[in-house]
Amino acid sequence: MKSYIKWIIYSLLILLVGIQFIPASTNQQEITPYTDIRKVYAIPDNVLSILETSCYDCHSNHTNYPLYSKIQPMRMLMDKHVREGKEELNFSEFGNYSDRKKRNKLFSIQNQVKDGEMPLSSYTLMHNDAKLTANEKKLIEEWITNL
Repeated sequence: MKSYIKWIIYSLLILLVGIQFIPASTNQQEITPYTDIRKVYAIPDNVLSILETSCYDCHSNHTNYPLYSKIQPMRMLMDKHVREGKEELNFSEFGNYSDRKKRNKLFSIQNQVKDGEMPLSSYTLMHNDAKLTANEKKLIEEWITNL
């Protein structure tokens, strides 16, 4: 029985070391494209700061990767979240959306922020500065309402 447990432990260790060699994609566009939401709309600095801190890592073409992202399987999980986030909403590509889609996305942002659905709690668990205060939620809501 003990040799069976050792075999499992060694196998898991080899697997853990082996997955470190899986190449990781990067989501780090260096320039701000003309399609970025900040080029499409006039966004007050305080609202833009909130969006960059709480939303841009998963919903833009530029992710700030924390130290833990260098370790697999954390990086694979993070890449999956970013990929899914960008499929739903990409601030870097916002200008490519139709006018109707832009309005719908803004309405969705407003509702999800208001309801506390965004940013995800799994994200704010590791990024405490991304948690939105009541005042920050109000600023986002007012900005979108006044567009």
